[in-house]
Parts: sequence; structure tokens; C-alpha cells
Amino acid sequence: MTEKGSVLVVTEPNDVTADMVISHLNRLGVPVARFNPADIGADVSIAARFDACPVRVTGQLRTPSRCVELDEVRAIYWRRPVWPAFQHLAADDARFAASQVRYGLGGVLYALRDCRWVNHPLKNAAADYKPAQLALARTFGLRVPPTLVTNDPDDARRFIREHGRVIYKALRWTPYARNGVGLTTWTEPVRAEEVDDTVRTTPHLFQARVDKAADLRVLIVGRRVFTVRLDSDLLDWRQDYSRLSYEVVDLPDRLSRALLAYLEHYGLASGSFDLAVDRDGEFHWLELNPNGQWAWLEEQTGLEMAAAFADLLAEGEARVVT
Repeated sequence: MTEKGSVLVVTEPNDVTADMVISHLNRLGVPVARFNPADIGADVSIAARFDACPVRVTGQLRTPSRCVELDEVRAIYWRRPVWPAFQHLAADDARFAASQVRYGLGGVLYALRDCRWVNHPLKNAAADYKPAQLALARTFGLRVPPTLVTNDPDDARRFIREHGRVIYKALRWTPYARNGVGLTTWTEPVRAEEVDDTVRTTPHLFQARVDKAADLRVLIVGRRVFTVRLDSDLLDWRQDYSRLSYEVVDLPDRLSRALLAYLEHYGLASGSFDLAVDRDGEFHWLELNPNGQWAWLEEQTGLEMAAAFADLLAEGEARVVT
């Protein structure tokens, strides 16, 4: 059966968040084709032609349950896809095969026009650099804590002594394991005497600590703004979700406009922002996660986040007539 006007959901097999959005798309009667790039071969196939003007791409994407016309894709929800590793192949063959999938299947999807991306992976990547985020936040009038990115231990020590209470953040979350045990890097306080010459190995992000009263997680979906206040006694609330309390709050209009403009700058349809509220009620920019998790917030607050994603995907993009 060939489906017209389908939404492609590109994600790993066990993605509860995607399941929530798909359930709402089903209620709206929108056809959905869900697949994972790692399943290329028997379960996923692509056949794309680039010789049918004025349409740029024609052909089909096939999954076990759907055959989707590429020029009729309504929207693409790019969630948590996994690219194939081809572990059964020799190392060089595996690298070659993996690159062909990424630039073949990925390239075909990137070439699709007149469909809505939530979010386009190349735009996600462009928005995922913390130093660039900090600089852009300032241009939109957001309050940014004094920050230093350096691999010079002397500069790091001077910065810490200048600001007193300073934290260290990883510049990007990266999968990491030691002896088979998964590890992560939390935001932690750092003292000048803890900085040694190993800092020279890679740039580090040091930031003046906000004397915060609470954190805010702001999810934007299209033009809808969902704001949840997170109260805890933790510097990094991700360390223990059981110690969080949740409150739905309204973001000041000026902040909502700034964050919407921020996403528009990067061409993103959605994003999860982290802000800190200090004890004087001032808001401080922390970071943007272009593809952040939000399902647990819906569970805790009842906010209709999954429905907002489904509405945005079902709406698609205005068709361009050529």
C-alpha cells in the first residue's frame, strides 16, 4: 500500500517519546512511516530518482509496513536515529558501508523539499555548539553567566579566582564507558587548586555559578512555549530526578520572543532551553538542546507536548509551486 502525505519518524526502535507523538498522529489520521537507518537492507530500502523536473526527488522509501512516495512526504520527525555499524564486516568495509548509508539514505532525506523537518539534523548540528550558543544568546538580550572556554590552566585559574564560585561543564554530552560501565559528566563546582596541566589536552568550559533559586526547562514546539520550573537542592538537576518538584509557569513575553527568535535564527522548529532563575528573580541563559528530552515533563505536568509535536508534523510545510 502506498501512503500519501506521510510523516516519517526516524528513530531507534525503543523510543517511548516517539511512540507518544505517533499515537497522536494516529488519532489525527496522519499516515506514519517509522524507521531506523540501522535497519537498512531487509527492513528499509530507498529508491530515489533525480531526473523528474520540476520535482527534485521522486521514488519510494519502503519499510515493512509502508511504501512512502518521497515527493509526498509531509514532515520528518528526526528523533534518535542510529546509523548502521556493519559489525559483521571487516573494519575498512564497515566504515565504507556506513558512510554510503549516511550520505546515501541521509542525503536523499536531506534533499526532500516542501516538507517540515523537526528538526533537520544539519540544523541541529549547527545549533549544538555551546560557545556559539553563548555568543548568540547575548545578541538576543539574554543574560549569560561569565564564561571561559580554554585549554590554558593559568587562564582557568585566573578566571576561577576572579569569580570565586565557578562550575565546569562538558562542552558536549558524549557516550562514555569505562570497563563496560556507562559514565556521564555532571556540572560540578571547580576550585583553582584543582586545575592542573591536564587541562591543556582539550578546551574546557568554566562558568561563574548562578546563585539560583530554581531551574527552568522551556520546550518550544512551533510557536507553542511550554515552561516548567524545576525545584531541587542540586547544582545539576539531572543527577537525581526523584529530588525534583515541578511547576508549570508562564515565561515573560520578552523571554518567549527571544527564545523563538533564537530558534528561528537556526531554522529550528523545536528546541529545549535550560535557564536558571536567581534569588532576585532574574533569568540566566544556560543552554539549548536542539533535540532534548521532554516526555518525562509531560508525564509530570500533564502539558500536551506530544500533541503539539503531532499537530506541527501533521501541518507539514507550505508547498512551493514551481
